[in-house]
Amino acid sequence: MRFSPLAVALSLSLALVSSAGMSQKADDQINPRSVALLQQGEAARKAGNLAAANDLLETALTVDPRNRAAFIALGHVAQAQQLPGKAIRLYREALALEPNDQAALSGQGEAMVQKGAVERAKQNLAKLRTLCKADCPAASELAAAIAKGPPPAVVTAQATTVVPPKGEESKTTKP
Repeated sequence: MRFSPLAVALSLSLALVSSAGMSQKADDQINPRSVALLQQGEAARKAGNLAAANDLLETALTVDPRNRAAFIALGHVAQAQQLPGKAIRLYREALALEPNDQAALSGQGEAMVQKGAVERAKQNLAKLRTLCKADCPAASELAAAIAKGPPPAVVTAQATTVVPPKGEESKTTKP
């Protein structure tokens, strides 16, 4: 009789904890709405509408932040927009969810090459080759990007100290 209140309290707490664990979704179940938004975003990216693709993919991640494919697709959009730093961060988010994702490793390596970090891209390539038992397309794409090298740096026009003669100022501007 002395221990019955304690036993009742303990049994209630156990019942609450076990029911809370059963109501949660498994990690591999992605919200269907997020998957639909991902497909729409991919279609917009393939159509060349990068702004709409970016919006749709970010919405897909808002609906379900565990959608690894949305992080990878956003990384592709960032690379197409010439934003390799953002792409690397997005691929890193995908790799945080699944460290052995071959598409994320390959995309991150390509973004690193685009940014000029070829040595770090080679590390991704080495990891990809250990993950692939045979020849895989992700590793060959990254190897081709590394072989091609980073894009040439954009050279800006240098400021000149020479002032054009009066009346010839219009010759120095582009039409």
